[in-house]
Formats: sequence, C-alpha cells, structure tokens
Amino acid sequence: MRPSFNAQLVNRTFGDPGLYVDLKFARRALLFDLGDVSALSTRKLLRISDIFVSHTHMDHFYGFDHLLRVCLGRDTGVALYGPPGFIDQVEHKLLAYTWNLVEHYETDFVIQAHEVHESGRLRRARFSSRRRFAREMLDEMHVERGVLLKDAQFSVRAQSFDHHGLPSLAFCFEESVHINVWKNRLEELGLPTGPWLTELKRLARENASPDTPLTVRWRTREGSREKRYEFGFLRDRVLEFVPGERLVYVTDVAGHEANMRQLIDFAGNADVLFIESVFLHADEEHARRKAHLTARQAGTIARCARVRSAIPFHLSTRYMEREQELREEFEKSRRGE
Repeated sequence: MRPSFNAQLVNRTFGDPGLYVDLKFARRALLFDLGDVSALSTRKLLRISDIFVSHTHMDHFYGFDHLLRVCLGRDTGVALYGPPGFIDQVEHKLLAYTWNLVEHYETDFVIQAHEVHESGRLRRARFSSRRRFAREMLDEMHVERGVLLKDAQFSVRAQSFDHHGLPSLAFCFEESVHINVWKNRLEELGLPTGPWLTELKRLARENASPDTPLTVRWRTREGSREKRYEFGFLRDRVLEFVPGERLVYVTDVAGHEANMRQLIDFAGNADVLFIESVFLHADEEHARRKAHLTARQAGTIARCARVRSAIPFHLSTRYMEREQELREEFEKSRRGE
C-alpha cells in the first residue's frame, strides 16, 4: 500500500522543528510547527491549508511572518491550531504591522485561528485582510478525542503534554481507509477503468446505501456504452479496503514519568513517529531543566509504543560534532539495548 502523503522535516536535524506533509492527490499540504520555513519554496508554502503549532516558543512560531508575506495577495487563507492563548498571540503578530492598503488586494486572505483547550473546548477567531485583520470571534466548538480536523482523506488529532508547566501539543495525522480497485475483477465484469471509479470510491467513503444507483459510461470503437449497477454490488465485487497510515509528531515535552506514559499511549502502533531527541542521556539533568527528551528517552518511547518507523529530530546544537552519538543512543534505546 502506498501512502497518499509525503512527510519531510522542514529543516535539517539541528534546525527549527517543523514537518511538511504533502497530500499528493488533494492539492494541499499540512504543516506541523511554524518555525523557520525559509527552506520551503513559495509553491510549497502556497499549498499549505492548515498549520498545527505545538506551542509558541520562537523556534516553533517564528515563521508566521514569512508565511504571511509569501501568501498575502496570492492565496485565500490558512487555518492555524495552537494551545491556550494562541488567538491572542496570532492577533498580536498581525497588530505589529500597518494594514492601510491591504483591504484593496484582489484576494481576501483569511486566517482562522483555533485555540485548543484540554477540556475539549476549541475557541475560534477569524482575521480577514479585507477587514485589516481585525479579530472576529467565532462560535466555540467541542472536539471529541482531540480531533481538530477531519475530512474524507485524513484526520488530525492533538494531545497536550507538559513542557515545564507550559502545554505543548503533540499531533497524530491519520489517513482514512485506503480504497483499492481489483482490476482483474473489473475485467471479469467487462468494465473499464475511468472517472466512474472516483464516484464509486466517493460513495464508499460516505457509506452510501447499497441500493444507490451508479451508472458506468465508457467509449469503445463501436461507440458509447453504458451500464447501471447498484453501488453495493460494485463495492463488494471490485473494491478492497485497507487501513491508512498513521504519523505522530512529538516535540518539546518533558521526560518525566507522566509524559512518558502518555506519549507511549499516544504514539502506540504508529507507522511513523517523528520525535525530538534533544540531549544525550549523560546530560539528563540538563534535559530535565530544559523540559526536553533525551535520545534514550525518545528511543524508549518509540520501542514501547511499537512504532514501525521512528525519526529523531530537534537535536541540540551543542552536539553539532556529535550527531552520530545521539543517533546511536536513540537506536540502541529503541532496540532495548
């Protein structure tokens, strides 16, 4: 099964944290954390529809201004999600600039800021360039199981973890079920591939009634052909349903027991885990003061969570000449050595 997305760290190992998830067939991308994003091309920045910010330390939110400058006047908007206090912080960023001309731009750039609270409460606000980015509060929502965003192709949920008394959000991106087509079974029915399969998959994702009519149209040398079927018949004969992949992003969390236990549960059985591995375990006391994970702790989480693949990142620059040592500590811990 090939995933419908491509995930890559925005910066190299020692750069600002950030993960760019390109949704191959949806003409959009997601961004996890908004630090230095200058490494992303304009084309990639313009693909971003939703940004999930773990917390607003500078190396996780510094890139807001760059993104705004690139997208303003070119794009229609972006949705941002962050921890308590996030709406005020987005507003303060916008208030730092003078907007006496922006309402005349042809394209209205709209920022929707979402503020995630542990109670499940989701505060929302809208900032429109047509209104010089004046804050407009929207109705609050309640999220179930931390799910912030859900559509036909994927969902994103968040969970809050302790970062020296500050809430830091970890995120889980999960593909919806993959729907594959058995081409040999199409041939048995005498049916071609074509646009009608997109409609068949749409009905499957929406759990349409089995007796929903579906017309298959195609052309041959003899002319146009057409057959009518019930959706349920085609679903059962030609479609295969396969679980989608799950990606977890974790950064800036303290390595104490409560966090470790909850992180193992949150990342459980993920296909890919991106996890900070900031310090060597020999510097565990320093890591504790900074409220970050050591490479050994990160490897332990990956092992106990039984993830299929684990990628360490956000390494401290104090180890610029010792990167391999950090990576080896992470891998040994992951293997349980």
